[in-house]
Parts: sequence; structure tokens; C-alpha cells
Amino acid sequence: MTKSLTPHKDKTLFTPGPLTTSSSVKEAMLTDCSSRGVFFIDLIKNIRQELLSLSDVQSSNYTAILMQGSGTFGLESVITSTIAEEGHLLIIINGVYGRRAHKIAQTLKIENSVLEYNDDQVPDLEQIEYILKETPEITDVMVVHSETTAGILNPVNKIGKLVNKYQKNFIVDAVSSFGAVPIDIENWHIDFLVSSSNKCIEGVPGFSFVIAKKEALEKTAGRSRSLSLDLYSQWKGLEDNGQFRFTPPTHTLIAFNQALKELNQEGGIEQRMKRYQNNSKILIAAMKRLGFKPVLPSETQGWIITSFYYPDDPNFDFDILYQKLSELDFIIYPGSMSNLQCFRIGSIGRIFEQDIVKLVWAIEHSCQEMGLDLS
Repeated sequence: MTKSLTPHKDKTLFTPGPLTTSSSVKEAMLTDCSSRGVFFIDLIKNIRQELLSLSDVQSSNYTAILMQGSGTFGLESVITSTIAEEGHLLIIINGVYGRRAHKIAQTLKIENSVLEYNDDQVPDLEQIEYILKETPEITDVMVVHSETTAGILNPVNKIGKLVNKYQKNFIVDAVSSFGAVPIDIENWHIDFLVSSSNKCIEGVPGFSFVIAKKEALEKTAGRSRSLSLDLYSQWKGLEDNGQFRFTPPTHTLIAFNQALKELNQEGGIEQRMKRYQNNSKILIAAMKRLGFKPVLPSETQGWIITSFYYPDDPNFDFDILYQKLSELDFIIYPGSMSNLQCFRIGSIGRIFEQDIVKLVWAIEHSCQEMGLDLS
């Protein structure tokens, strides 16, 4: 006999993604459609146009490419497809996602160098320039914009100026920042920007997307080391007939189209940023009152996610705290920083000030049950 599943109750997700989404985004997925039909082809066209509009770039110079899979798939698509056989990739690392990009390059056997910093450290611009000046074989540079390991928002604008000065291609992982942080793709000299459906646009998981400078993209024909992740061929397919080369995540794309409408209704990237910034501000202030110390100083702390040190109290146990919060329908994230005991709380997704207030109450209540001294 098949065991029946108990009805699922949504929990509020204070994570870097997947995120809490609106009811209307979830309801949009109740539509079945053909991936070859007019409705779906028009939907893809609209999404690509909306992404360029959000990016504030002209379709004559830039294009939006949709790719099946998470943000990591999108990033691997760019790395495998755009770097020439004789190319050399410099990866600027200050967290897990920079290290993941390095692993992608190693797996693909792409010549690469790394400039690595502590997870709570902002990359050194002078050091970046020195490496670019002294290592002329570097052809491409990659950095994560919002590194959610600690919560740092890296200075992509300043790094982009250096990359452009030394005439390298610039790849930016904006998976957890696009939609909540204004990004000047053209003036920051970004050739390939990667993001995904289930972050600050507040859609659901299933595909990633790349905003690409056409001039840079057109040079990459035939470079891909992968069939399914071939960015150039994916672009050509979308341009030629408006379709994915392989089966697309139809329900996810319909939901994403609804999420884009809701982003515009909210007032665009600037207004969404203000909501997330307010969430972050309230969270950090309230957690400090409970005695939890943020890992990052305010000048490097982004508003996407915040890492907090474990309190110096023998009664604190993160696994117990996590379980207690889950029972109260709140989900937070464990830390992923090297050699630091910390946990993370996200400020993004379909959450508002009242949700932050409820979460902090739940944390205080749970800590009191664990016997922590919060005085």
C-alpha cells in the first residue's frame, strides 16, 4: 500500500534561495502548456525583453539567454562556453560560490588562477590590478557580486573598471543580487552576467539566465565544451525560433513571468531593494538586542543575507535552534564560512517587516527554552 503524504504547510524561508514566493506566483504554475506553442514562445520572448529592461541595456548591444538549471548551471554554461581553448580565467574568491566557480574551471580543465581572500574580506583592488598587469595571459575575470557565504556585496563596479582597463572579458555571478541591487551592466563593463529564477525576482527554481554583451557572445561560437550548456547555441536557438533547444521548465517560466509582473508592480528593483534593506536593518538591530553579533561590519554587509556568530553560551546549539524554528514554521540557514561558527538569515523573498519581527520573536523564545542568557 502506498503511504499517503501528509498535507504540506509552507514555512517562511529566511534563506538565500529558494525563497518564499507569493500565492499568485505559485498559482501560475497550475497551467500546462506546450513548449512549442504560440503562448509559450511569446512568453519566452516577453521574459527576455523584461530581463533586458530590468538590466537597463539596449537589445541592439545585449541579449538575454535562458538556460535550464540553477544558477550554478548558468555559471557553468558561461565558463564552459565563452573562454577560448587558449584562454586563462582569473577567479576572485571570497566565499563558497567563488570556490565553486574555481571547481567548475578545474573540472573543465580551463587554465585558471585564483585570487582568494577570507570569507569576510573584501577583495583588494590594488592586488587585482597588480595581477592583471603582471599576468598578461589572463583573458577572462570572474567574481561573485553578492557572496552569500558571509553576506558581502563585492565592489563589482570597481573591479569592472580594472578588467576593462586591461581589456579582459568580465563574468559576474549575480545569482543572489540581480533584481535587488541596481547593476549598471554597461558602465561596469560586464560581458556576461548570470542569475537565476529563484532569487530576488522571487520566482521558483528551474532555470538560470545570462545577460550577455552581443559583441563578446558572438566571438564564442564553437567554444563550448558542453552540448546542453552551450550558451551560444542556446542563444541562436532562441533567436531563430524562440524555443529552447531541449525541454524547457514550462511551469517555472510561467511562474517567473508572473514574478516579473509583481516586481514591476512593487516599483522595480529600487523599491524591492528598499524592502530588502528594511528587512535587513530591522533584523540586524533586533538580533543585536538579543546579543547576536553580525560577522561583517556594516560597511561591507549586504542586504541579501546576514551571518551571525554563535553566542558564547554553552547552552546554544544551532541544530536545536533550527528544529525549534522549523516547528514554528521558520527556516534559517547554517553557516558556510571557513573556521567560523555562525548561521545565516536571509532578508529576501516574499517577506516583509512583520515577518522579520515574528522570526526574531521565535528566535528569542527558542533561545529562552534552550536556557540561553539573553540579558
